[in-house]
Amino acid sequence: MSFVRYVILRVPCGAARPGPAIGQALGPLGINMAEFCKQFNDASSDLPYEANTPLTVRLNAMSDRTFNFEVRSPPTSWMLMRCAGIKSKLDNGQGGAKSPNSSKPVGYVTPEQVYEIAKIKQGDDGRWHLPLGGVARSVV
Repeated sequence: MSFVRYVILRVPCGAARPGPAIGQALGPLGINMAEFCKQFNDASSDLPYEANTPLTVRLNAMSDRTFNFEVRSPPTSWMLMRCAGIKSKLDNGQGGAKSPNSSKPVGYVTPEQVYEIAKIKQGDDGRWHLPLGGVARSVV
């Protein structure tokens, strides 16, 4: 059992289903999509996120067709859009502004909201050692 490669997926919290998006990533690795979806839905049911929140998943594929995965926080852009009150395409909305214009902003994000997003992102692996101020600057 040796490591083959890793795949980064974006999967809705508690609502993973075998389909083309997951199948195109897992199929070439020989990983059973139904088994991944079952394990992911079980693991994400304990997380503090709403259903259908897009989560980033790093899946490590092994040579004997087994796998393990790590669930990470939602994308920063998705959290910023939620704070600004913009419905993303994932929420059946229109997405952001069609042509960004600083004289007519679409939404506002307060420094307190940036701080909360930074605290969530700091909890991801690989960011635990970074100061919160640095993570907050990377959010903005």
